Amino acid sequence: MTVNTGLRTVHVRAPGKINVFLKVGAVMEDGYHDVATAYQAVSLYEEVRAFQADDFSVSFTGSIDTSTLVTDGSNLAIRAARMIAHKAGYRGGVHLEIVKNVPIAGGMGGGSADAAATLLACDTLWQTELGREELLILAGRLGADVPFAFTGGTAIGTGRGDQLSPALAKGQFQWVLAIADFGSSTPEVYRELDRHRDRHAQDIFPAQTQPSVDADVLQALRAGDPHMLAESLHNDLQAPALHLAPALATVLEIGEANGALAGIVSGSGPTVAFLAADLDGALELQIALSAARYTVVRATGPVHGARVIGD
Repeated sequence: MTVNTGLRTVHVRAPGKINVFLKVGAVMEDGYHDVATAYQAVSLYEEVRAFQADDFSVSFTGSIDTSTLVTDGSNLAIRAARMIAHKAGYRGGVHLEIVKNVPIAGGMGGGSADAAATLLACDTLWQTELGREELLILAGRLGADVPFAFTGGTAIGTGRGDQLSPALAKGQFQWVLAIADFGSSTPEVYRELDRHRDRHAQDIFPAQTQPSVDADVLQALRAGDPHMLAESLHNDLQAPALHLAPALATVLEIGEANGALAGIVSGSGPTVAFLAADLDGALELQIALSAARYTVVRATGPVHGARVIGD
């Protein structure tokens, strides 16, 4: 299929995420783990502009250092564009210009947001009309967090995190994000979790094969109550992330000493997300963490998933 849509460019925005709850199942024979997670999309966005082209290419700018990102065929956004072209039988290409604001390798799904935005951008640019359900299937093939970046809001993820069910969330939650100047390897954090469980096998309950999200989390989200949610924040990957990067413990201590209701390592880290009681509390916490020389941004959630933006 070769399409001349008349469109020269499409702009799509997709959000980063915080795992407000993450329980990791026992390691399986294939080395992977099932998870149960509560995702919340937050107002820290990746901006993807897609241009008609003869081949596939990507370039990066943004508020963070993008010099380490690969731009060849292994890049997740390029893989997303090639996947949708193959599915639709489209014989052209696309040039992607991505403005990155979500931390790289930071546990907030920035690469997944790029992939989700690229799927929607290419579908719109090429008018492939695959439909939402087909795009979600492609998203799941690209990575566990990609479907959620596509849908946004608040959702429960099971399986590898890609089996989504919407979760009711009332109101708006105020987050303050302490962004590390280094990234983390998700596979390495999972390996450290397995080692952590082996080391402490006598002291902790065995991991469930199929974990579930605690009812307290769902109740707190439905109530829109940050105090209730603060009591329910949980991440099985936090202990291994702190073992690999002990300095994160200091970040958590400073945040919780300066008014945060609670702090949590987001996903596999190293971004630390602090939940504030309200906007005033978030502003005060942002000032305190900035004074301690941390890179800090405020964000709210939940927000929409990938959306086409009119320039």
